[in-house]
Amino acid sequence: MCGICGAVAQDKGRRIDETVLRRMCDLIRHRGPDDEGFYLDEFAALGMRRLSIIDLVTGNQPVSNEHKTIWVVFNGEIYNFRELHAKLVDRGHVFATKSDTEVIVHAYEEYGDRCVEHFNGMFAFALWDTHRRRLLIARDHLGIKPLYYWADRGQIVFGSELKTVIAHPAVPREVDLAAIDQFLTLEYIPAPRTIFKNIHKLLPGHRLIFEEGNLRVENYWDVPFQKISADWETCKERLSALIDDAVRMQMVSDVPLGAFLSGGIDSSTIVSAMSRASDRPVKTFSIGFGDRTYNELPYARAVAEKYSTEHHEEFLDPDISDLAEELLQYLDEPFGDFSIFPTYLVSMVARRHVKVVLSGDGGDELFGGYDTYVAQDMERYYRWLPAPVRQASYRVHPLA
Repeated sequence: MCGICGAVAQDKGRRIDETVLRRMCDLIRHRGPDDEGFYLDEFAALGMRRLSIIDLVTGNQPVSNEHKTIWVVFNGEIYNFRELHAKLVDRGHVFATKSDTEVIVHAYEEYGDRCVEHFNGMFAFALWDTHRRRLLIARDHLGIKPLYYWADRGQIVFGSELKTVIAHPAVPREVDLAAIDQFLTLEYIPAPRTIFKNIHKLLPGHRLIFEEGNLRVENYWDVPFQKISADWETCKERLSALIDDAVRMQMVSDVPLGAFLSGGIDSSTIVSAMSRASDRPVKTFSIGFGDRTYNELPYARAVAEKYSTEHHEEFLDPDISDLAEELLQYLDEPFGDFSIFPTYLVSMVARRHVKVVLSGDGGDELFGGYDTYVAQDMERYYRWLPAPVRQASYRVHPLA
C-alpha cells in the first residue's frame, strides 16, 4: 500500500509550495513507510509515500519518461506490467527501471488517456504532462485503491486519503449533511460523495482530466453484461481458472507475501489457489477471540493443515475502546463495519512476517454472501402481498 497526493493550479501564483506538499505526504506516512518522493514545477506538485514491493532498488517515485516531460505518482500494482513493458520496448520506448510505475508513463506516451484501458491491476495514479500542462488521474476498474479530490476556480487537490486533501489551505472543511443521511441509512457514504462538501471520491473505472483550469471526469470501464450459455460444470471450471489466474498475478512481489485466513469460503479459496501457484508453503495468518461467536480459529487451522501452510495465529483479547481510539486516526469518514477491528489486528500479526497479504475481501459482495441479499430477494415477493397482510406480518413496539 502506497499513498499519493498533490495539487495543480492553472495560474503560477496558486501553486502550493514544498512545505505544504510535505505536510500532505506526512499525513499518509502509514501508507508508505519505506520512502517518499516529490515533484514540483510552476504549476504542479506531486508527492507520494512508498511501500516497496516491486523493483526495490530503482522503483522510487515520482517516475518520469526519459525526457523529463511526463511525471507520475502511483499507488497500487499493474499485474500485466511485464507484458506491457516488452510491448512498449518493441515500439521504441526506453525504460530506466524495472518497475510497474514506469509502464504507466510510457503507456501514456503510446496510448494517451486510453492507456488506463491496457492496465490489469489495482491502482490510483496521477500523471502530469508538463508540455500540455495536463493532469490525468485514474482509478482502477473496481475501485480497490482510493482517490479523493477537490477542484475549484482553476485548481485541483487530490490524495489517497481525505486527510491529505483537507491539509491543503485552499480546501474548505464543510460537513455534507446529505452524506450523514446516507451513512445513517447505509452505514457508509457511497461515491462520489464524501463526508465533506465538494470533496469527491473518484468513481471506480473512471479517469479525471484537468487541463486549462477545466475538469472532466470520464467512465472508461463498466461491468460488461454477457449472457451465459455454458452449462454448470463448464462455468465452475471457468470460475476456478479465473480465480487461479487472478491469484497468480497478485503473487508477483519482490518481498515476502502471505494470506489472511479466517477459515471462511473466500479466504480458504485464496489460500488454496496460492498453494497451487507456489513452490513453497504459503504463510497464513489468523487471530482468535475469547467470544466463541467470533472465534474462527478451528476452521482456519483445518484449512492450514489441508494445504500445509506456514500458519501463524494469535489469541487476542483487545480493549475495544482503546483500539477504536487508535483506529480513528486512519478513518477520515464515518465507518460502520465492525470487521475493521479483526482486520487491523490480524494485519499487525502478519506485518511481523510479511509485507504483502492476499485476502478474500470482496468475496461476499461478488457472490451474494450477505444475509441482506437474501432479504432483498424475499422482498420481491413481499411487495405482492396485500397491505393488510403485510401490516399483520409485523408488530410495532412503542417506545417505553
